[in-house]
Amino acid sequence: MRRLAARGAAGDVGEVAAPAADSTDCAQGRSRRPPRLIDLCAVWDPGVFLPAAGWKRASGTARRRLNEAETVSGLSSVREAQVERLEAARPCRPGSRERGPVLRMARQQPPPWVHTAILLCLLSLTGAIEIPMDPSIQNELSQPPTITKQSVKDHIVDPRDNILIECEAKGNPAPSFHWTRNSRFFNIAKDPRVSMRRRSGTLVIDFRSGGRPEEYEGEYQCFARNKFGTALSNRIRLQVSKSPLWPKENLDPVVVQEGAPLTLQCNPPPGLPSPVIFWMSSSMEPITQDKRVSQGHNGDLYFSNVMLQDMQTDYSCNARFHFTHTIQQKNAFTLKVLTNNPYNDSSLRNHPDMYSARGVAERTPSFMYPQGTASSQMVLRGMDLLLECIASGVPTPDIAWYKKGGDLPSDKAKFENFNKALRITNVSEEDSGEYFCLASNKMGSIRHTISVRVKAAPYWLDEPKNLILAPGEDGRLVCRANGNPKPTVQWMVNGEPLQSAPPNPNREVAGDTIIFRDTQISSRAVYQCNTSNEHGYLLANAFVSVLDVPPRMLSPRNQLIRVILYNRTRLDCPFFGSPIPTLRWFKNGQGSNLDGGNYHVYENGSLEIKMIRKEDQGIYTCVATNILGKAENQVRLEVKDPTRIYRMPEDQVAKRGTTVQLECRVKHDPSLKLTVSWLKDDEPLYIGNRMKKEDDSLTIFGVAERDQGSYTCVASTELDQDLAKAYLTVLADQATPTNRLAALPKGRPDRPRDLELTDLAERSVRLTWIPGDDNNSPITDYVVQFEEDQFQPGVWHDHSKFPGSVNSAILQLSPYVNYQFRVIAINEVGSSHPSLPSERYRTSGAPPESNPADVRGEGTRKNNMEITWTPMNATSAFGPNLRYIVKWRRRETRETWNNVTVWGSRYVVGQTPVYVPYEIRVQAENDFGKGPEPDTVIGYSGEDYPRAAPTDVKIRVLNSTAISLQWNRVYPDTVQGQLREYRAYYWRESSLLKNLWVSQKRQQASFPGDRPRGVVSRLFPYSNYKLEMVVVNGRGDGPRSETKEFTTPEGVPSAPRRFRVRQPNLETINLEWDHPEHPNGILIGYTLKYVAFNGTKLGKQIVENFSPNQTKFTVQRADPVSRYRFTLSARTQVGSGEAVTEESPAPPNEATPTAAPDRQSIWNVTVLPNSKWANITWKHNFGPGTDFVVEYTDSNHTKKSVPVKAQAQPVQLTDLYPGMTYTLRIYSRDNEGISSTVITFMTSTAYTNNQADIATQGWFIGLMCAIALLVLILLIVCFIKRSRGGKYPVREKKDVPLGPEDPKEEDGSFDYSDEDNKPLQGSQTSLDGTIKQQESDDSLVDYGEGGEGQFNEDGSFIGQYTVKKDKEETEGNESSEATSPVNAIYSLA
Repeated sequence: MRRLAARGAAGDVGEVAAPAADSTDCAQGRSRRPPRLIDLCAVWDPGVFLPAAGWKRASGTARRRLNEAETVSGLSSVREAQVERLEAARPCRPGSRERGPVLRMARQQPPPWVHTAILLCLLSLTGAIEIPMDPSIQNELSQPPTITKQSVKDHIVDPRDNILIECEAKGNPAPSFHWTRNSRFFNIAKDPRVSMRRRSGTLVIDFRSGGRPEEYEGEYQCFARNKFGTALSNRIRLQVSKSPLWPKENLDPVVVQEGAPLTLQCNPPPGLPSPVIFWMSSSMEPITQDKRVSQGHNGDLYFSNVMLQDMQTDYSCNARFHFTHTIQQKNAFTLKVLTNNPYNDSSLRNHPDMYSARGVAERTPSFMYPQGTASSQMVLRGMDLLLECIASGVPTPDIAWYKKGGDLPSDKAKFENFNKALRITNVSEEDSGEYFCLASNKMGSIRHTISVRVKAAPYWLDEPKNLILAPGEDGRLVCRANGNPKPTVQWMVNGEPLQSAPPNPNREVAGDTIIFRDTQISSRAVYQCNTSNEHGYLLANAFVSVLDVPPRMLSPRNQLIRVILYNRTRLDCPFFGSPIPTLRWFKNGQGSNLDGGNYHVYENGSLEIKMIRKEDQGIYTCVATNILGKAENQVRLEVKDPTRIYRMPEDQVAKRGTTVQLECRVKHDPSLKLTVSWLKDDEPLYIGNRMKKEDDSLTIFGVAERDQGSYTCVASTELDQDLAKAYLTVLADQATPTNRLAALPKGRPDRPRDLELTDLAERSVRLTWIPGDDNNSPITDYVVQFEEDQFQPGVWHDHSKFPGSVNSAILQLSPYVNYQFRVIAINEVGSSHPSLPSERYRTSGAPPESNPADVRGEGTRKNNMEITWTPMNATSAFGPNLRYIVKWRRRETRETWNNVTVWGSRYVVGQTPVYVPYEIRVQAENDFGKGPEPDTVIGYSGEDYPRAAPTDVKIRVLNSTAISLQWNRVYPDTVQGQLREYRAYYWRESSLLKNLWVSQKRQQASFPGDRPRGVVSRLFPYSNYKLEMVVVNGRGDGPRSETKEFTTPEGVPSAPRRFRVRQPNLETINLEWDHPEHPNGILIGYTLKYVAFNGTKLGKQIVENFSPNQTKFTVQRADPVSRYRFTLSARTQVGSGEAVTEESPAPPNEATPTAAPDRQSIWNVTVLPNSKWANITWKHNFGPGTDFVVEYTDSNHTKKSVPVKAQAQPVQLTDLYPGMTYTLRIYSRDNEGISSTVITFMTSTAYTNNQADIATQGWFIGLMCAIALLVLILLIVCFIKRSRGGKYPVREKKDVPLGPEDPKEEDGSFDYSDEDNKPLQGSQTSLDGTIKQQESDDSLVDYGEGGEGQFNEDGSFIGQYTVKKDKEETEGNESSEATSPVNAIYSLA
């Protein structure tokens, strides 16, 4: 088979070997492909066949085909004749050998495998090139049309909708479309109802202006054409859905004897598609079906035996039509059951012998459907086979299914309709045969045999595929289909029969195969294969396209590949071209083609390096070449040191309560980011308060029994990782050994000894050691470590790892390092102590072979650029006085390089323009010379603030809490840096509710990247907002845009605050609540739902609606035993908000459990929230050292958790948002299944109720205090004046003489505190701020001196009034009862 032109990942590497130069090449005349792409025909020489080379390099597909061909008894005579005729007719190119020897060998009866080789020669003609999915290539290449979308072959449409017949195609140039209807040209322009979609072939038939859809029924076919060919759609049969009415009929009652069988026929009207049938009563109750009464596949309702209870309902057949979504109902059947026992005793229905108890004679089974003892059924391959047997009898028979000569296919067979139907899905030829159903009851059994024949509409064996060739190449189109009966194959080209097409000398038809030789540009066309039999047809389009394309690279240029030392890697170089290019690899732009040894090149262009070494680092270039040109790409390979744990955690035994430290020291490549994590028992370790994780260790304080287990240290980078495991055993206080220790006779190995260095070389040395005792556990590995005394003296690094079966190894060394080595042995128990160090060995120096990694150029100010890199370590310095040559220049100008020598790891370039790209190189150098040429890295100078703001900011309100933003992006040259994000600053200017204080703190929403739109959420409803936009780079914000204002609509309120339920006595329950923290609109009231419950019994739910000012309610208890559950929510015009639920307290005589549950549990979770924090408490019956986790989730579904100790209550959550709703639960960290119930709470915000009682307003309280102070001053002045002017002559003002019991001062004056001057009783302040009278005989009008009392604007009382007297006393009394301002205050209180 030919290779694909577009290469991706590595595939089969095999291909057939090319023949020798002097070979007889019958194939040379048919193909101008590269010599190494020769098929099996080419390895035939006169009298000699060379199978070894060809077989060895043949692809897996070719070898499999040859093996299959050898097992065939012989080729058909037709196929042999076609092959011989094709081989005899193949032309030879000038200069090639004659065909005589080949034909002579054919006449001399060559070995049987020669026929197979010739057949594979024919099969190998499919030289298809695969076009990559790259849009730039797809859009450039010419391509014949291809049908991409079309309607189904049987297209049924709804008569109420417009008709849509789909036909989509692609091609280059874009194809044009036309249609045929009933095999005749369909002129769309002549019919005003018919139109074709733009850039598409889809037909739209519009009936909005009238017309009958039935007029357009027929067979349609779409043709897509451009200058390279014509593609065809399937023949689409258009039918209009029909749902005819049920014929009217009058049905007489059906009279049937009890126990007799009965069939109620449905006979639905024929619809398109067929309707769905179901049975119901005339009152639309479904008919209960069971083993005795069931519906057949044909829609009839079958009674195996009729019982008296069947007469209790009527039976109506219903037909549901899919497209029109209508249900039509047939007139109902009414049953009249004749019985010997007219009493329908329901107790007999479950009687073990129900029929005899009702006097019904028992009968042997007989089939109601199908009739007789045998029938046949035909089914098409791939469809579902449905076999049905419905039997009558008394008692009701049971149905069982069998297949003669075999078992039912268990994976495809299932029983339906109470075992009366057998369905076999996705039928294939092996499902044909004889099936029988067995109906049996206690009176006997009968069987019915169904002979099943499986036919098949055509199905593909080899569907023709598009064929893309280079000029002069060969190929083939194969159209192989199977079916029953065998389908016929018809070829067409551009929609016309192949027989009537112009002759093409490069094309030959051999049955189901078209062979193309020496194709040219003029050979482009679209071929159709139509294969059909009496059950259906298949139509496939396949185009032949001839391309002439120079090589192109498909992967990004200058890729960076990082790989770990000594690993295997693959460098990909996907390419495309026609003819198929050849590919070669080079390293560092010089040297010969890389292939062989440590390198292997796959046929898709990938280069595999079997084991990476340090010297493999560099730049690799792949070059693709064909006769039209060449293309190349580069891949930079960086080799990184492996990550190794050089000091591993050791197994430990610790007493409970002590401290344990597990070491884990890691060596890794400094240019890679290291992450160290721990596992416990192979699961991620939760680092609690008792644990401390450091870079090189894990410490456990206060070890407990649950800490026992295996601990694994995982050291990982983005390229590799290393693991080390240790086991921690925890002993009880008495330090008795555990069963685990007693059961472990094995131990860690002893340390290796007697290290010796031999075979000393410039870059290597042999290390030999003597193993220590393995302590009953075989040694699996040895780890060799090294230490150098120049850069990191005393620090040991992993060098290499070797199997436990060796005790001598050659170590590869770096130049100019003073090495000493040690060895660690490892078995399944753990690792040994390190051996004693070896003697030191210093290697000679050399120039560096690599350069520093992670070179970067970034500006720290707007006029500089800081160049940084990761310094090289001791094993890469290769010599003394390691330094770095830093070069830089502006990228666009291509100016001369600036350079400086640096000893550190950074250099700052000054006086740079704002944010311009620089080319940077950093080269290592020591006293022995310079390192290799460094790679060029692109850096940027410093950024300045952006100069422009987003314009044309548009705001669209999405809902009460979110808006959509759209803006015009800024020009790139105004960013003056890297555009990080667009940012919206917004703040809440005010609420639409009066007197509601809001925080005007600015908030921000970020939109990363260069985007023109975004969404701002988490806004407060019913508020006025302002918003500004800025663009942000690495330096900061740019100028702000024009301020925009918007208003959020009304939303639903939050839950009412401080919902209190109090029970002062057994008769009443008092409810009180405060207004919601966030009304989010104008409150229109409250909804209270409450229900009484007693244990698991619930009463009827009662709903009360209150005005927005009411915050109290009293419930009269129906009985003193039940408790009540109350649910309260506030309402706005938008709807009800979040509800809060409380329960009434338990009655005093009800025992309240105070003891903790028997099993471990968590209960009584209490939350006391504020605006940004909440205190959490709970009860539990765990031990004092138990760890808990507080898990809470906000309304944006952001989940957080806080680990806490059992004794650390209360727990304060400090990262909450004001006005946010949270759900919270608490669970045990050791067993998440032990959890509290989930509770909901909301944080608060500052809110002033604008609808509260006037008596609770601050301004009113201040005014009353001022009036009270004024009255107090007046009273003081009055008393002072009295004390100066003598006693008040009360007696003179009285008509009645003073009795002896009257209170009197010594001088004859009265006390000034009579009963009439006491404060007025019976007035209260209402919820809406008005003064209401309670049931009192007094009135404020009675106390006035004329007319009604009035209030002024600030609520104070106007006018004075006197204490009410009897009318006789009041008349004419002018001075004895002076108006008292105290009384005015009392009246307002």
